[in-house]
Amino acid sequence: MKTKGMKMKSRCKGRTKMGKPCGAAATDGGLCFFHANPDKASELGRIGGRSNRHAVAGGGDPVSPLDNAVALRDKVGRVITDVLAGKIHPKVASVLPPLLNLQLHAIHTADLEQGLAKLEQGMARLQQSKLMDSTVNEPTTADDRERESRAASGEPGELGG
Repeated sequence: MKTKGMKMKSRCKGRTKMGKPCGAAATDGGLCFFHANPDKASELGRIGGRSNRHAVAGGGDPVSPLDNAVALRDKVGRVITDVLAGKIHPKVASVLPPLLNLQLHAIHTADLEQGLAKLEQGMARLQQSKLMDSTVNEPTTADDRERESRAASGEPGELGG
């Protein structure tokens, strides 16, 4: 559609990857900027990708192990401070709470398992010591049992005479 005083812009003579006509406005050579400069699209894409790249924590403080509740508490405090200072993007920080919560549950479960293992070891030692005591105090032969029963009833034995 033409209007008075306006010249209709021509369309690019190039084709898309799908084989359809390119819908971009043509330059003086009859092609759009990207069809006239095919390497420019990938170059501009690389530049855009580099500027969109997420910051990787390198060269900062080494990550301390999060193997107890105190370490987790300290880490949460640092994350909050870093978000407020603008060092960590809030979207990045928003993925941390579920991970830290999972770590806290893992620590709690591991502590319970270690405590249970210690209790089980203590019970096994106690049962072993009771078993040892009972075998030492119990007569081992029929003659020993007879001597002990005579001694308990006050009857004279072989040595008591």
